[in-house]
Amino acid sequence: MSSRGRVTAILGPTNTGKTHHAIERMLGHRTGVIGLPLRLLAREVYDRIVKARGPSVVALVTGEERIVPDRVQYWVATTEAMPEIGADFVAIDEIQLCADPGRGHVFTDRLLNMRGLHETLFLGSDTMRPAIAALVPEAQFIRRERFSNLSWAGSKKLSRMPARSAIVGFSVDDVYAMAELLRRQKGGCAVVMGALSPRTRNAQVEMYQNGEVDYLVATDAIGMGLNLDIRHVAFSATHKFDGRRVRPLFPHEMGQIAGRAGRHTESGTFGVTGEAQILDEGLIDALENHRFAPIQRLTWRNTRLEFGTMDRLVESLEAGSGHELLGRGREADDLGALKLLREMPEIRDRVQGGKDVRLLWDICRVPDFRGISHMEHATLLARLFGFLQDGHIPADWLDRAIKRIDKTQGDIDAISKRLAFIRTWTYVAQRTGWVADEKHWRGETRAVEDRLSDALHAALTQRFVDRRTSVLLRRLKQKESLVAEVNDKGEVTVEGEFAGRLEGFRFRPDQTATADEARMLNRASYEALKPEFHLRADRFYNAPDTEMDYTEQGGLMWGSHAVGKLVKGSDPLHPGVEVFVDEEAGPEIADKVRRRLQHFIDRKVAALFEPLLTLQKDEALTGLARGFAFRLVEALGVLPRDGVANEVKELDQESRGALRKHGVRFGQFTIFMPALLKPAPTRLRLVLWSLAQGLDEFPESPPPGLVTIPHLDEVPDQVYTLSGYRPAGERAIRIDMLERLADLLRAQDTRGGFEANPDMLSITGMTLEQFSGLMQGLGYAAEKSERAKVKAVEVPVVAPAPEGEGSVAPMTEEESVLAAETRAKWEAEQAEKRAAEAADAEAAPEAEAAEAAAPEMEVFYTFKWAPRPRGNRHPRGDRPQGDRGQADRPQGDRPQGERRGPRRDAPVKDAAPGDRPRGDAPQGERRRGQGKPGGKFEGGKKGGGKPSHNAPKTFTSRPEKKADPDSPFAILAALKDKT
Repeated sequence: MSSRGRVTAILGPTNTGKTHHAIERMLGHRTGVIGLPLRLLAREVYDRIVKARGPSVVALVTGEERIVPDRVQYWVATTEAMPEIGADFVAIDEIQLCADPGRGHVFTDRLLNMRGLHETLFLGSDTMRPAIAALVPEAQFIRRERFSNLSWAGSKKLSRMPARSAIVGFSVDDVYAMAELLRRQKGGCAVVMGALSPRTRNAQVEMYQNGEVDYLVATDAIGMGLNLDIRHVAFSATHKFDGRRVRPLFPHEMGQIAGRAGRHTESGTFGVTGEAQILDEGLIDALENHRFAPIQRLTWRNTRLEFGTMDRLVESLEAGSGHELLGRGREADDLGALKLLREMPEIRDRVQGGKDVRLLWDICRVPDFRGISHMEHATLLARLFGFLQDGHIPADWLDRAIKRIDKTQGDIDAISKRLAFIRTWTYVAQRTGWVADEKHWRGETRAVEDRLSDALHAALTQRFVDRRTSVLLRRLKQKESLVAEVNDKGEVTVEGEFAGRLEGFRFRPDQTATADEARMLNRASYEALKPEFHLRADRFYNAPDTEMDYTEQGGLMWGSHAVGKLVKGSDPLHPGVEVFVDEEAGPEIADKVRRRLQHFIDRKVAALFEPLLTLQKDEALTGLARGFAFRLVEALGVLPRDGVANEVKELDQESRGALRKHGVRFGQFTIFMPALLKPAPTRLRLVLWSLAQGLDEFPESPPPGLVTIPHLDEVPDQVYTLSGYRPAGERAIRIDMLERLADLLRAQDTRGGFEANPDMLSITGMTLEQFSGLMQGLGYAAEKSERAKVKAVEVPVVAPAPEGEGSVAPMTEEESVLAAETRAKWEAEQAEKRAAEAADAEAAPEAEAAEAAAPEMEVFYTFKWAPRPRGNRHPRGDRPQGDRGQADRPQGDRPQGERRGPRRDAPVKDAAPGDRPRGDAPQGERRRGQGKPGGKFEGGKKGGGKPSHNAPKTFTSRPEKKADPDSPFAILAALKDKT
C-alpha cells in the first residue's frame, strides 16, 4: 500500500468534468496509465488522446481489443486490463465501484496497489471519501462541484417526453419496448447498452449527438462516463436484476444515472416514466444535492494466490482480508468456473502441477460473454485447456468457430448473440501465446466484430428509427417551410422523404407506417400538400369527360383514382354524388370536385338515356300514353309485358303510334326501347336501379354480344330484365333476339306442333337440345322423338327476309355474324355427311344395303304451346276470358309487311282482342278474316275452331313468296337436285 508519488482523489457528483481533467493531467506527464470501468468509455478516451497526440504513442488494452504501438507513452485500458508498469501517472475512474459486489474487488486492488511514479488520481463519487481516507491516508481530496443544477421534473408519459431525453431501463426487453414506442410516437431513438460493441455504441451515440434522433434509450451503463447532450433523464423502473436477484436501486446508483442530465453549465432534470413510482421527497433532495450515505465496506479478494493445486488456489481466492472495511463480495464468475472445472474428471487427470493450475486459472478468467449457462461456459473452458496444454488452439478449429459466427443476417437478437460469441474469440486471440498467429487472429476476430457491429447498428436503426418521420418533425419543430413533391405516379415526398401517395384527392400515408406515424406524416404532409390540392382541383375541373368514368359498383373514377361515388338522388335518373376528398384539403376543394362530378354524371345520363328523357319531357303525350310513358321511364326503359298487360290493352292506336315515335317497341314479351339495350345504357341502368333500391352490392351487366346467358336462381328476374334479358329455363335470352324469335314462332302452328328451323337456331345460337330448354322456359311443351334420317335435304321453305323488311329492329353486327356462323356450320355438317355417305357407298355396297334395311335415326323435337291450367296465373299475365288457341300466346308488334291472316296449312283464330287490340298493326297492313265475330277464315274453318284431328303433326311451312335464289339454302337445294 505504499505510495510512490502524490495521491489525489477528485470526488464529486457527475457532470463535473473529472475524466476530462484526468486526461489533461496525464498528458502533462511523459507516461501514464488510466483505467476505466467500461470498454466503451476506454475507447472514447483512447480516441480523444489519439486526436491530441497521435496513434503512435497511445495504446488501448481491453479484454477484447489490444492496440499497442512500438513507442507507447500512454495506456488506456479497462480497469481489469490495466498493465502493471512503472508509469509517471496513474488514474482510476469511477472508484466508487470498489463497493460493487461483482467486480468491486478489481477496483479495490487498484485502489490499494496501483500507483504512479509522480502522480495518482482517484476519480469518482464523494461517497468514497471515508474509505479512501482510511485505506490511503496520504491521499489528498479535491471536491468538484457540479457545473449546473439538477432538478426533479416529476412523472411524464413516454409520448410527452421532452426532446434530448434519456430513458433508462434495466432489461433488454424494457429497452426494446420503449424504443419501439418512441419510434412510433417521436420518430425514433438511439439505443445504448453495455453489451454493445464500442463500434455499435459509438454509431448510436453519434446518431443522437448529431440530432438525427432526439431520444436515447439506455441501460444503467449510461451512468458511467458517457458525456452526452442530455437534458432530461427518466427512470422507467427503480429496481434492477444484479445477476443474482432483483433489488431496489441504491440512491448513489440513481444519482450516478440522473447526474447525466445537463451538459457543462446547462441545467438538467430527472424524473420517472411508465410504471415507475414517484420518488419520495428525501430521495429527490439527495439526488438534487448529491448527498448520499458514505460507502462503509469495499469488496476485496486476495491477490496473493497459491498455484500448487486447484484446492489451494480456491482456498487462497476465498481467504479473508482481516480488515473491517474490506469484505468478500459474491462469488465471481472466474472462481465459479474454477470450481466447476475442478469437479471434472478429465480436468483433474490433466492438472499435474503448479504450471497447469496457473494455466487453468488464466483460462477461467475468460469472461462468459455468451451467457448461455455456467456449465456450457465451463465445457468451453475445458476444451480450451486441453488445446493449450498441447500447445496452441488449433487454427482450423478456431476458423470453423469464427465462420459459424460471421453472418450478418438476422434480427437484432440474432446479431447480438453472434456479437457476444465473437467477443469470446476476440478475448482468446488477445491472450499472448494462445494462438499460433496472434496478429492474424486478432485482425480476423476484429473484422468479424466490426461487421457484426455495423449490422447491429443498422438493425437497431431500422427497427427503432423512422428517419422520414424524424426529419419531418424536426423541420416542423424548426418551423421551416416543407417542400412536397408529387410525381406522375402520385408518390408524395416531403423534403426528399417518401411520405405516401396522393390518390385523387386523398392522401394515403405509407402503409409501412404505424397509426401514430401516419398521424405525424399527415400533419407534415398536409401542410406541404395545400398548394398541390388546389392545382389538382383546377386540373380536374377542366378535365374532359373522357378522363372520367363510373364503375359498376357506383364508384366515380378520374383515371385510375377513385374521386367519389354515386348516391341515391331525387329519382333514378338524377343520382347524387359523394366526393372522396380529405377534410384537410378544405371545403372549397370538395365543392369544386363535387360540382365537376355532378356535371359528368348528369351529362352521362343525358347522353345514354336521351330517348327516355325525351319521352319523359314530351308534352304532346296525354292521357293513357302519358301514363304509360311514366311507367316506362320509371322502369328505365324496359318493361315486362305481363306486368302492364292491362295498360297495353287500354292503349288505342293513336297512343301506341305516339309512343312508337319515341322508339318504344311493343314486343310479345317485353315493352322496351331498343336503343337502351346497348351495353353502355344497360351498364348505367343497373347502377341507377341499384342506387334507387339502396343495395350494398350492385349486380354487374353481362358481357356485351351474348345472345343467351345462364339463368341463376339467386339472381332476381328483375335484374335480368334490366340487363336486357328474359329468363327462359336454364338460360336467359336477350330481349331483342327473343322478339325476333317470336316473329318466327308466329308463323308456326303452335297448337298442332312444329319443329325448329335453322333460322330459330341461328337467332339463339343454340343447339337443338339447348333450344328445347329455352322453348320450355317460354311456355312451350317439347316432345322428343326419333325418326329415320332423311338423306335428301329439303329446300328451306322460308327465305330470309331482306334487311329492313321483316323486322322493326334490323340485326346488329354481332347478330348477323352469329347467324352466318350457324348457317355455315350447318352447311358444313351437311356436306360432310354427304361425302361420308358417298365414300361408304363406293367402298361397301353391302353396308349400304344393310343401312337401307336399318336406316340411321335422328332426334327431333315437336314444340306446342302449353298454357298453364285455369286457376294458375300465367307467367306472362292472366289469359283473357274467351281467348282460345293461339290467343294464349302474348302478342306484340308484327314486322311490317307480315300477313296477319291464317296460313293455308294452319288455320287458327287471329290474336284475341285482349292481347292485341284492333288497330295495333301498322297502317296499310292487310287484315283478313276479321269481320264480324264468328266469321270464317280462308279454308272454310271457323275462327277458334279445333283442327280436324287431334294427333300431333309435323307441319312444313311454305313460303308466301319465291325464295331468294342467292340464299345459301337455295344453292344447297340446287346442288342436291343435281345429284
